[in-house]
Order: sequence, then C-alpha cells, then structure tokens
Amino acid sequence: MKNKIYLWENNVPYFNPDFNQDPPSITEYFLENGKKNGCVLVIPGGGYGFVCIDHEGDAICRYLNDNGISAAYLNYRIAPYKHPVMEEDARRAIRLLRYNADKWGIDPEKIGTMGFSAGGHLTCMTALRFDYGRKNGDEIDAVSSRPDTSAPCYAVASLNPEITHMGTLQNLLGEDPNENMIEMLSSENIVRDDTPPIFLWHTAEDTAVNPECSLRFASSLIKAKIPCELHIFPYGGHGLGRAENQPLADQWMPLYVKWFKYHASDSNITLFDAR
Repeated sequence: MKNKIYLWENNVPYFNPDFNQDPPSITEYFLENGKKNGCVLVIPGGGYGFVCIDHEGDAICRYLNDNGISAAYLNYRIAPYKHPVMEEDARRAIRLLRYNADKWGIDPEKIGTMGFSAGGHLTCMTALRFDYGRKNGDEIDAVSSRPDTSAPCYAVASLNPEITHMGTLQNLLGEDPNENMIEMLSSENIVRDDTPPIFLWHTAEDTAVNPECSLRFASSLIKAKIPCELHIFPYGGHGLGRAENQPLADQWMPLYVKWFKYHASDSNITLFDAR
C-alpha cells in the first residue's frame, strides 16, 4: 500500500468540511535506490468533478517507476471547490516534493509535472503561474513551486469557449465564468519567458477536448522560444491514460521518458534554471 502524504498538516487553505472531501494529498511512488532521482507529480483528470486515480494516476506512476523515475500522484480538491483551490493544491505539492527532496531521494532540480485532461489544465497552470517562494507562509511555502518540466496530456490547455471542455470550465469557474478569468487561465495567453520545457500530446480524434487546445499552446510556446515537443496521434479518443491498446498513441510514454531523461541529464541541467 502506497503512502498518502497530506499537503498541509493543519490549517488547509480554503478547506470547507461541508464539501465532504479529504484534505489534499499526494500518494508517493518514490524509488529507494540510494540515488537522487528525477520525480514527476502526476495529476489525474476528471473535469474538475472527479479524479481518475486508477489509469491516470496509479498506472502512470508505476510505469515511471519501471523506467527509473520517482513519482507521486495528486489527490486534489474538485467541485464544488473553485479556482484557485486546485492551483493551490498543485503548487503546494511541488513545493512539498522539493522541500523534502533529500529525505525522499529526489533531485530538487529535476521535478516535473504531468497531467491529463482537466488535470492537464492544472499541469499547464503549474508551468505558467508558479512563483519562486512565498514570504507569507510556512517553510514549505518559501520553496519554489516552479516545475522543471511539464507534460500536459490531452489537456484542457485553453478555457476559450470555442474549443474548451465546457464541463471543466464550469466546474472550475462556475456557470457564468468571467471573461477575464477565462483569458487569464488559458495557457496560450500566459506563456512567460521562464516557462519550463513542455511535452504535449493529443489525438486528432479526441471529441471531448479539442486538440486545438494543445496546438494553440504549442504555438505560443514556439513564439516565446520555450523548448517544447508536441505529438498529435491520428487515432484514439479521449482519456486514454497510458494508451496501451491504442496503435500509435501507445508510443507516448516511451517518448516522454526519453524526453524527461534528456532534460534531467546533467549535460542539460541549464534548461532547469530560471532565465
């Protein structure tokens, strides 16, 4: 049984007991090999209405472990919680991994995020709306929340109503979302010059989350000269997870592992530095 680690021991921000949700946590899959390993925070999807733990959490973490990468999946809060609660959970999880890096056998400069669908949106936000430490919090809050790499998978990368998944948008911002908030939380609009390297994939047949979400985000990354890799596989619908039984799309995890290890190699460590 894998260990569950709560993000806050007490005083959980925005916590509402009336919502009947557990406090946010990570479930750890840390390698015990005596090394400082790269680590990926995995963020399952579910439209901000539920969390797909099995095939977008546990299965992904186990594959990463099998390929020499430590991992943890995020048990984050969902609707009726609204923005910015989910972001607070994700940023805190990155800080927690970095703060405890020595204890957990993690290289603090090789911490990535990976997320699926709505969890992909949250992954995008970790890559674009991070900080380098907060002064008005505890010792963990003082640690940077910037991921060193990020991998949004068939992600709701944009909240633009023309292309977004409306259920995700409404669960995050409510039935009548503010236009300024939609723009501020759409990845293609907020790429910054210290955005970490990004790995994106989608399928052309995805009718739940328009692949245009990934295309627009990738275009903005390229314009900003942020290292990125984008794969649009021709077949397969939404929510594929590892895509083990989907021809062509089943390549994505081996491609990701190669990409992550390249960016985590000592010869490319400069890519992890803020520019």
